[in-house]
Amino acid sequence: MRSSLGAILLLFVLQSASWAQQLNDRFQSDLDMANFDPDKFTFVRIMYDSVGGNGEAWYPGDRGWIPRWATDHPDGARNLVWRLNQLTTLNANQGSLVLRLTDPRLFDFPFIFMSDPGWQELSQEERVALRTYLERGGFLWVDDFWGQAEWDNLERNTLTEAKGWKWIDIPSDHEILKSVYPMKSCPQVTAYQFYIRSGVSYDPPGFHKLPNGGVADMKQVHFRGLIDPSGRLAAVATHNTDIADGWEREGENPEFFQRFSINAYALAINIITYAMSH
Repeated sequence: MRSSLGAILLLFVLQSASWAQQLNDRFQSDLDMANFDPDKFTFVRIMYDSVGGNGEAWYPGDRGWIPRWATDHPDGARNLVWRLNQLTTLNANQGSLVLRLTDPRLFDFPFIFMSDPGWQELSQEERVALRTYLERGGFLWVDDFWGQAEWDNLERNTLTEAKGWKWIDIPSDHEILKSVYPMKSCPQVTAYQFYIRSGVSYDPPGFHKLPNGGVADMKQVHFRGLIDPSGRLAAVATHNTDIADGWEREGENPEFFQRFSINAYALAINIITYAMSH
């Protein structure tokens, strides 16, 4: 009986891994390599593995099942890069580059973006690579994860166990909030479908990992920074908000654009400008 149960569990794990790989293969880089310029800003999205199955490691979207790492990809970055070129002097390559943390090309790019890490599971090799990247001056932005359990998962996968590294709440007068556009706080953006259905600015608790504190928790936006031993801001986390959905869905509804997309772009421009100048 035990042997039979073990075989069934192994088959399930292998099938899940195969399914995850199939999903990953659907969401690859869309960088315009024909016109790629290494001297321009490149939006780099991190691919990672998640634990769980349907609704956890991947979830249903408008165009089929989506792995967590690919949330808001590729349209979010496409629109953001277009806005960067339109609104700033920061020339950017069109599209986004998808990399694993262990890809040696990671160190060619000073800015990386990670989305929806609530069920993320980084290997030890990936954790070491992330630490090395940040120690060498790289900058990480983590977006779109909600509730205490998902925050705890981010902390577990990043550098909080390393001496001198810690996550802090970024104060409202920090330079990163006014590097281009003056902002008093990180805006809250909910996923487009939740806003259209209910008119609220936060994600419903039932769509996120437990325990999450319910609606009272989801309403509270957290803008946090990872500080290295020297005091440098090496990463930011936009928690209880989905900034990238403000980019991805900007053209689908004028009301959504006015309420969410404008501030989502303003924050992104501030963060990227800060990251590229510090």
